[in-house]
Amino acid sequence: MSLLQQINESISTIPKKYKEMKESELHKRVVTIKQELGDELFIPGHHYQKDNVIHYADARGDSLELAQRSAQTSASHIVFCGVHFMAETADILSSDTQKVYLPDLRAGCSMADMANIKQTERGFSILTDLLGPSIIPMTYVNSTAAIKSFVGTHNGATLTSSNAKSMLRWAFERGERILFLPDQHLGRNTAYELGVPLNQMGVWNPILEKLEYEGDLKDLKIILWKGHCSVHENFTLSNVSDIRKKHPNMKILVHPECSREVVSQSDDAGSTRYIIDTIEKAPSGSSWAIGTEMNLVNRLINQHPDKHIISLNPSMCPCLTMNRIDLPHLTWSLDCIYEGQPVNQIIVDKDTSKFAKIALERMLAKA
Repeated sequence: MSLLQQINESISTIPKKYKEMKESELHKRVVTIKQELGDELFIPGHHYQKDNVIHYADARGDSLELAQRSAQTSASHIVFCGVHFMAETADILSSDTQKVYLPDLRAGCSMADMANIKQTERGFSILTDLLGPSIIPMTYVNSTAAIKSFVGTHNGATLTSSNAKSMLRWAFERGERILFLPDQHLGRNTAYELGVPLNQMGVWNPILEKLEYEGDLKDLKIILWKGHCSVHENFTLSNVSDIRKKHPNMKILVHPECSREVVSQSDDAGSTRYIIDTIEKAPSGSSWAIGTEMNLVNRLINQHPDKHIISLNPSMCPCLTMNRIDLPHLTWSLDCIYEGQPVNQIIVDKDTSKFAKIALERMLAKA
């Protein structure tokens, strides 16, 4: 049996009947179960989810915000409409009486998968041997529970795209250098905004186990993990040039997971929440090219017909892993809970959870 077959067999498979049901039937079933379970059920939905899924969310937001709100509810069943690391974070922060489920276990995150625990332990060991012990590991919340736990164990913390600058300042107060996991672009953009020059930033290649840096090691301040968001890396300087030519009065607003080159040539950059707030506050008649996930861009277009909004990359497609969560999987997940046979529960072991929570709490203490 191949590894792929083993993985597929380990995942609870959605019964065929759910894929054959009409959307109206699925809708009726979700509404019925939500009414039956009441406060026992909480459905958080990430901004990048499909419209016909996020429609049923009890809360919409970014990953950390949703995990926090899940933990604050009295619900015993949390059905997370997002990706795996988000459900892990919800399980870490929630109580022992709460259970977290992911409607489709195939909903992962390519960025989070670019830093596994063995690579991280090996890389950190090599780097500390090379540069000394004063390296503070910091991880984006878009990372696995194991990476969060590693950071918590080694005096580091988590961060979000909203608080990245304040958390890097926090880290620099505690060490000479920072290892930034797993998204090199957010790390580079944030450090640059803090005044760290590009020639004081290196890249750790976990595949080659190599530090990519041409300067004097004593000048190295930031070590960026060689990872990226597969969606945001697809926004290019060519996209920016096309907008400038075709729409010279249009403002370009991007997520800091985009490359340094794209961010530097855009008018503004910020977290998903920042992008949403900026568009909501923008004057009627204003024009925007947005560099972020397509489901959210399309939602902003529909919510703000008084503004001219387009995607920075017209060929962009929605995040494929986020789109694993669809209405049939959501309905199936709720049905299983209602019938007392829940599937796809996300459980972070106690040791991992302990230090991952420490990393998260160090960040939350700064909020």
